[in-house]
Amino acid sequence: MMTKSKTRKIRWSFIIFFIPVALWLFLLIVLPHFELLRISLTSTSTNGFTLDNYKAFFLEPIYWLTFVRTAMYSIFVTAIVLVISLPVAFYITKVSKLKAQGLLMVLILVPFWVSELIRVYGWMILLRESGVINSIMLKLGLFDQPIEMLYNDITMVMGLVYTSMLFMIVPIIGVLGSLDDAYIEAAHDLGAKKLTIWKEIIIPYSMPGIMSGSIIVFMLVLGSYLTPKLMGGKNALWFTEQIYNQIIVYFNWEQGSAFGFLLLILSSLIIWVALKLTKQSFSEVVK
Repeated sequence: MMTKSKTRKIRWSFIIFFIPVALWLFLLIVLPHFELLRISLTSTSTNGFTLDNYKAFFLEPIYWLTFVRTAMYSIFVTAIVLVISLPVAFYITKVSKLKAQGLLMVLILVPFWVSELIRVYGWMILLRESGVINSIMLKLGLFDQPIEMLYNDITMVMGLVYTSMLFMIVPIIGVLGSLDDAYIEAAHDLGAKKLTIWKEIIIPYSMPGIMSGSIIVFMLVLGSYLTPKLMGGKNALWFTEQIYNQIIVYFNWEQGSAFGFLLLILSSLIIWVALKLTKQSFSEVVK
């Protein structure tokens, strides 16, 4: 009797937990995407089934070239974030003292307590012609006149790296925290160089965290709108701006929905290829 009652309690607790999660996933993710797909397959003129909205993506070079540019920059930003985050995560988990780890994590988290918009405007205040950096350089006599540091690809990449750094560091810390220090110490005692230890022990062990963080950062950067728009300027040519223009500016929901669904499909394909190349399974990455 006790076993049956415990089983019932477990089942009821599972149901109570599962229903809100299922409703959240269905109402905010599954249902909108089905509606997105339905709208993308309709025509404004005939209100019937059509593939013209998808054909426009491949027939107009500006659309698919913009997506290729966005995808390449997203991969580039993800690589930079990884190169910076991996040593930072290793230092926090393996080098710093236990008391200092909490402080370091707080210092990493603090900038993300404010919205992305505020963080981007912070960079704009620093980099604009009348900003802090130009003012300091002019007072030191390093520049004769202010230099425009905003509205180019370099500052756009810098802003994207800054706004997505946390989402790479946290998954890697979660994996590296379980790495036994004895492996590193044994390799060091046997005469292995630091580069070899990183290549043979640290990076392979932290690969699930690396891939998990890379997927999150890549998807966030690929779907970003504020940072490319504000820091990249008019020449940013980010694919999300194409979606925004179609839906908000031109009121072409059918075309915008098709672009949004293509963004989901093509980004998922890129992630699938990355998992295959790194020989990582999706189940290990999402653990």
